[in-house]
Amino acid sequence: MTDVTLCECFARDGLQHEVDFISTETKVALVKQFADIGFKRVEATSYSNPKVVPQFADASELLKALPRRDGVFYKATCANVRAVERAVADLNAGFGANEISLLVSATESHSMKNLRRSRDDQWHNVADMVQAANGQFRMIGTVSVAMGCPFEGEVDPAGVIEDVRRFAALGVLHVAIGDTTGMATPRSVKALFSQLHADVPEVHTVAHFHDTRGTALVNYVAALDAGCRYFDCAFGGVGGHPAKVKYGGGHTGNVSTEDLVSLFESMGVSTGIDLEGLLEASAQCEAALGRSLHSRVAMSGLHPLLRSGETSAA
Repeated sequence: MTDVTLCECFARDGLQHEVDFISTETKVALVKQFADIGFKRVEATSYSNPKVVPQFADASELLKALPRRDGVFYKATCANVRAVERAVADLNAGFGANEISLLVSATESHSMKNLRRSRDDQWHNVADMVQAANGQFRMIGTVSVAMGCPFEGEVDPAGVIEDVRRFAALGVLHVAIGDTTGMATPRSVKALFSQLHADVPEVHTVAHFHDTRGTALVNYVAALDAGCRYFDCAFGGVGGHPAKVKYGGGHTGNVSTEDLVSLFESMGVSTGIDLEGLLEASAQCEAALGRSLHSRVAMSGLHPLLRSGETSAA
């Protein structure tokens, strides 16, 4: 048993930002490695239109090469009904994802920019996707720019809570709250997650925060304190948004997996991740991209008291 469940997002949310195609063989090896070291949720790929996001043109090929593991969920992002139909076809062929994600934006401007649909149209799209999935996957809803929008600024928490309710009404009971461009603060995170857990208790919240302004780790601790137990992260802090979509500026990447695991474990929060394997996987991710990434722990090492057992409980 672990205290939290982490989803490793390097292979999808991380690689969507990369212009150069990463070989299918490399991606398969990395996803297998993530599962080997203890990740129970791995974002493996996206059923994106390859003309829009060519990085995932090999979605079915990659998923076919992944052996099923008891207790491990491989997630694929789906943008529309056609994508869900591809996921269903792969599942019926004996392979594929067992978890799919469905996305809405908290603001109209971000929805039009990122999804090229109004919020209303996207909610109709999500409902059609849920119907097409026919209960064959665990579904993960995502509310992007929930903590602040780069186009509209402040986002009303009541609207985010209503979006989570709409997901729940569709049977989507895991919902990621996206701080897409790093606008959250510990105070706003604790307030929103506490209210979500009180108002929509049947939903498992997932924290998906980006480290745009270096505040993602403290915001994750605030979410943890508010009762969140599911967290998204990516080795090296990679990712942020598709290469052809520019907003946010600066470093737009995810919470670094290495840094998050080191922090949680040093607090006495069990992640279930093998620490030696964590550093090996970190090195493999850097090798796959051919450059140093943004993890502090990759550069300076794990919390020095972790191996001695002297770290304090949360």
